[in-house]
Amino acid sequence: MSLITYLDKRASDAVLSSSEQSSINTSISTLKSRLTTYFGSGLSDQFRFGSSTRGTILPRAMDEHSDIDYMVVFAEGSYSPQTYLDRLKRFAETHYSRSDIKQSSPTIVLLLNHIRFDLVPALKEQYAAGYRIPNGATAWQSTNPNDFNASLVTKNNAELSKIKPAIRLLKYWNAQNGYVYDSFSLERWVITLSFPTALNLRDYLFTIFDNLTLNYDQAQWRKDKLARAKAIIAEVRRMEREDMPYSAEGEIKRLIPE
Repeated sequence: MSLITYLDKRASDAVLSSSEQSSINTSISTLKSRLTTYFGSGLSDQFRFGSSTRGTILPRAMDEHSDIDYMVVFAEGSYSPQTYLDRLKRFAETHYSRSDIKQSSPTIVLLLNHIRFDLVPALKEQYAAGYRIPNGATAWQSTNPNDFNASLVTKNNAELSKIKPAIRLLKYWNAQNGYVYDSFSLERWVITLSFPTALNLRDYLFTIFDNLTLNYDQAQWRKDKLARAKAIIAEVRRMEREDMPYSAEGEIKRLIPE
């Protein structure tokens, strides 16, 4: 197996299996039904958003923090964010009493056997597109949760359909190394890069790592993880220059493990 073939395989492994996707879809259908029954006309909308709608979510086996973002839009908007978080927590305790439930502002985390749900309370913006979601317990912030999806699709189509696979590998590295970066911020940053000479997944992934940086005030452990990744890539390039393909494949497995 060549280095490129190995990376292609790992990127493919990072896609949810049909059984995982089916299980998630079943859970979402149940969640939607229970929310509708519990809140009735108190909700104006509910929908999935985030990486699971972009094709960049990782299987739990590759990222233990992998989750489904689910927005719950309340019809009335005169209360503080904590009020709506409390309502979602009571809902979860009623219908998912055997599951692990906790608040991780601005969400209620619902941990099922196969996946984690982040339930996000929201209000529809009155005079603009988008929604308001909690920014702490007392303040709101504006968001348009699925705007980024279109930008990612456009970039992926323009780059030989290698951006999504590269992001999945990058997120896998990030998860394996203690979450050096915020996952969503990584995705947003990747689509700002240029890849003028990239032809395959190896080229895209290496270009991304070449451009990764950390501010001087970041924790030393983060800097060490990034420095290690860059050193591995430098060693892979050396091996490739010296016509050592098998050694290069073995070295890349230190960055993207089997």
